[in-house]
Amino acid sequence: MIPQSRFYSTKKYPLCLLLCGCQTVLLSKITRYEADGFLRLWYGDMRVLLQRVREARVEINGVVRGEIGCGLLLFLGIEGEDTEEDVRWLCSKIVQMRIFSDNDGKMNLSLIDVSGNVLMISQFTLHASTKKGNRPSYIRAATPEVAIPLYEKFIRELELRLGHSVPTGEFGADMQVSLINDGPVTIMIDSKRQE
Repeated sequence: MIPQSRFYSTKKYPLCLLLCGCQTVLLSKITRYEADGFLRLWYGDMRVLLQRVREARVEINGVVRGEIGCGLLLFLGIEGEDTEEDVRWLCSKIVQMRIFSDNDGKMNLSLIDVSGNVLMISQFTLHASTKKGNRPSYIRAATPEVAIPLYEKFIRELELRLGHSVPTGEFGADMQVSLINDGPVTIMIDSKRQE
């Protein structure tokens, strides 16, 4: 069950009642942001691991499926509660993030500014849980029935914002990805934390 929250404002702090089934948890003396963070324990988060690259490519069964020059290699992980809102927020952040160097060598340019490309790879292992034992659990990753439509929506949204096609791997396939990381620059973005 997805929990619901109710905020009761006081002069100094909001009070949050977290309702989950028959259990009620009272959170006092916390900020609204902290309460939201507590609630996110029950909600999914769409994650992107991006790498600034000079070149990257993905192969399936020895055949090159997609490749790019200067741009971003994206690994996308989707959870069961993710929505198209997560897709839109992430795509907007990705194309506008200023992580490419200007003429002074400072990270001041976006993917759009440098007319860069994107290679996108589905990556459910971004949601691996290593809390128990030595074998990661992927229970938080979305099922294909949920993930594939959002994965395809993500591709279309990026193409719309960039104005050109986005090469990809193949959802669920065994892929070999090679790249030259430029910097190196590697950043994880989380749609629920929005950071």
